[in-house]
Amino acid sequence: MNRPLVGTLATAVLGAAALVGTVGSAQAAPQQTAGHPARPHQVKAVDFAGTVALSNCSGSVVRMPTSQPNDPALVMSNGHCLESGMPGPGEVIVNQPSSRSFTLLDKSARRLGTLRATKVAYATMTDTDVTLYQTGSTYAQIEQKYGIKALELATTHPAQGAGISVVSGYWKKIYSCKIDGFVPTLKEGDWTWKDSVRYTPECQTIGGTSGSPVIDTATGKVTAINNTGNEDGERCTVNNPCEVDENGNVTVHQGTNYAEETYGIPKCFGAGNKLDLNAAGCALPKPAATRN
Repeated sequence: MNRPLVGTLATAVLGAAALVGTVGSAQAAPQQTAGHPARPHQVKAVDFAGTVALSNCSGSVVRMPTSQPNDPALVMSNGHCLESGMPGPGEVIVNQPSSRSFTLLDKSARRLGTLRATKVAYATMTDTDVTLYQTGSTYAQIEQKYGIKALELATTHPAQGAGISVVSGYWKKIYSCKIDGFVPTLKEGDWTWKDSVRYTPECQTIGGTSGSPVIDTATGKVTAINNTGNEDGERCTVNNPCEVDENGNVTVHQGTNYAEETYGIPKCFGAGNKLDLNAAGCALPKPAATRN
């Protein structure tokens, strides 16, 4: 995993990063599809607006396509960034009280203020690696007070070769690359994730980038959530995920980094941003007690 950073080490490293000036914005090169070069105006500049910094990870304020201004705003990060500890294999957490705070950033990565969770709406490290917090603020309140709009989750599967930006609120840094391909099963330690996104080599994400939104630079929408990379070349160990293809063949790619797709999440949230794991088309894992 792109490890969460904790305690005094995180403070020291983050301070050092600030001294060397990691703040920046990025714009990916226009992508080409079906033999037709993309036009420059099809590529959207990506900045930090709507991203957040957690105590040990990155995240973003997100909305579903159906979310309304007066709905409680949601903050998305990784399952392995959960403050109560990493969910075990098969574990799904829903509606767990939380008062976690998030530092909201503007487009230039400057601190705007603090958002606070009221609960963990959903968290798991099974099939995907995600935590969705419900906050005590509505989208309208955040926009009125800070001038910030939430990032919208895409509802279509990401495309191979698409230009992407991984926006880390923790490090105040943007990594830009492309989607190299998709991994049927990504295995790390006791966890397995399905249909993961593999980055091209330019996205060398590190600890603290966990939970960063992966933004499609053609649409400006969130297409995945950054979560891991193979650090040491080991096979299927923690911090060293391995790829498993449809035939069960295992490969290891040291230095390669990955994300988990998010396009299915909107199908699991209904009116008022309420979680509904029984909604039509919702494929997120359910808590053991509610599985059919």
